[in-house]
Amino acid sequence: MTKLSVNINKIATLRNARGGNIPNIVQAARDIERFGGQGITVHPRPDERHIKYQDVKDLSPVLETEFNIEGNPITKFINLVLEVKPAQVTLVPDAEDAITSNAGWDTIAYKELLTEIISEFKSQGIRTSIFVDPVEKMIEGAKVAGADRIELYTEDFARKYEAGDREAAAAPYAKAATLAHNIGLEINAGHDLSLDNIQYFKENVPHVAEVSIGHALIAESLYLGMEETIKRYLNFLK
Repeated sequence: MTKLSVNINKIATLRNARGGNIPNIVQAARDIERFGGQGITVHPRPDERHIKYQDVKDLSPVLETEFNIEGNPITKFINLVLEVKPAQVTLVPDAEDAITSNAGWDTIAYKELLTEIISEFKSQGIRTSIFVDPVEKMIEGAKVAGADRIELYTEDFARKYEAGDREAAAAPYAKAATLAHNIGLEINAGHDLSLDNIQYFKENVPHVAEVSIGHALIAESLYLGMEETIKRYLNFLK
């Protein structure tokens, strides 16, 4: 089964819009676990516009499932990860002013940087994943840099799927996942995956160990409820 890690950034966005502690981030994460979520993902950004660095520290001691921290490896982020020591860190090359992640790493151009950071995280027992586009040389570069996993950036899949070209949407991701598997990398995936497209992605892209889903899942929960939404994802991911 492909595991479901729920990104709770948008829950934090809702809290921050009003101030205070409603909804409570820690309680929301615990409820997601109780509803069957198999991991919690957070992506703290330097301006803390959704998940705050303190949220990460508050979540770490209470979570019972896998904790995945995503982000651009600036010094502040690296220090946070080394302090918290999550099960997994996902390195994402997002600019500080980016609304959301919009590209994978150029693992060739940033080989030395990624190799150094990955080595430090792995020395602390933290599994390390690199956010990449489904491009052969970038996946091979992730392997050279020492990554344990890649996370396939799936916006292009979601866009083409919505346009009706499903085979073209999935084909490069299936090829990328097969390559990654063959060279010894595990595969995660995320960005714009939803209840509309997750089953097709699961059925047509092999070897995916984990998907990280936030924006769509939280939006769908407004209509279906969090527990029912998670249940539906888990059914599709079997």
